[in-house]
Amino acid sequence: MTFLSKRINNLSESQTIKMAKLGRELSAKGIDVINLSFGEPDFFTPEFVKEAAKTAVDENYSYYTPVSGYLDLRKAVAEKLLRENNLTYNFDQIVVSTGAKQSLANAVMCLVDPGEEVIVPTPYWVSYSEMIKLADGESVFINATVENDFKITAAELEAAITPKTKLFMFSSPCNPTGSVYSNEELASLVTVFEKHPNIYIISDEIYEHINFVGKHASIAEFDSIKDRVILINGFSKSYAMTGWRVGYMAANKEIANACDKMQGQITSGTSSIAQRAALAAYEGGLATVNEMVAEFKKRRDIVYGLLQEIPGVKVNLPDGAFYFFPEIKSYFGKRNGDQTIHTAEDLSLYLLNEAHVSTVTGEAFGNEDCIRISYAAAEETLRDAVSRIKTALAKLN
Repeated sequence: MTFLSKRINNLSESQTIKMAKLGRELSAKGIDVINLSFGEPDFFTPEFVKEAAKTAVDENYSYYTPVSGYLDLRKAVAEKLLRENNLTYNFDQIVVSTGAKQSLANAVMCLVDPGEEVIVPTPYWVSYSEMIKLADGESVFINATVENDFKITAAELEAAITPKTKLFMFSSPCNPTGSVYSNEELASLVTVFEKHPNIYIISDEIYEHINFVGKHASIAEFDSIKDRVILINGFSKSYAMTGWRVGYMAANKEIANACDKMQGQITSGTSSIAQRAALAAYEGGLATVNEMVAEFKKRRDIVYGLLQEIPGVKVNLPDGAFYFFPEIKSYFGKRNGDQTIHTAEDLSLYLLNEAHVSTVTGEAFGNEDCIRISYAAAEETLRDAVSRIKTALAKLN
């Protein structure tokens, strides 16, 4: 469409949304489709959070909100970061947005100039590269493999840095791999950043609480680089609040002010009702979070065992989030009838049409040899889904 801007024409469609859409189209035809493509908890928002939203409606929280969020919510975020992460931020270093995605976009748009480079370990969350593209930046990818639990080393980071490097962008726990960087692994990366004082770090920690290895480690814990870290988090995953759209960033005051300025011209403040619900979530503690995480760990262990039984599928045991990112390249070149599998996207579409299980191609996350499988579904559903996948793959020869 020539009348549209180059900006939008160059932008890729979200593959996670695309696969979910295709799955819904099959479901509308009466086909029983198991959707393992979407990255959201299958739990309901905790009752005490919903009650806070209802109270907010009754108390007439119906007016415009401050661009950076209500003061009491920003203070609650700062208190949470101190209490749970031993990180000290003032409320004026917190910017609340309509989801962590907007917080990420704000940070990228406020930091990256045309032609500047952003280092992104792959696999990465689908929107990182597109946000960088919108800022006219250049993505520099460091390819991590299943053999190394999809994590990069300090040497690989050092080798990727050039005079044009402005930003490093990563998630831990990671979407799509579930990989979690330990404090020691982060420390090794920090030694590199200490030598390059002009590089900023976006640390996407939206899956913070969904980890199975103990206390979450944040790269913002290292004082030598903390002022250059933009910490991104939110309520969607930990409190099953995906539809409420509340996320936030914590950063140095200059960056926070810049993101407030950016947001003020695009969306302004986040929904008043959603913010009151988010405040209740942080004031209500982690009991419901811990219950959900325990269930996710149980599901992870079940799916891991089932995936290991499928010939030609290489899978590691993820330490967090609720995804597997199995390597499936052994099926490339195989066929079922007149359908030949050439790519991970081919395989995802094959599984959708043959097994009626919706997954996402690894190409969307920067890895052409894998697919992403979400295990945010009931145990019985997951067993059925993996059985269908196994049967469909066995038909390829």
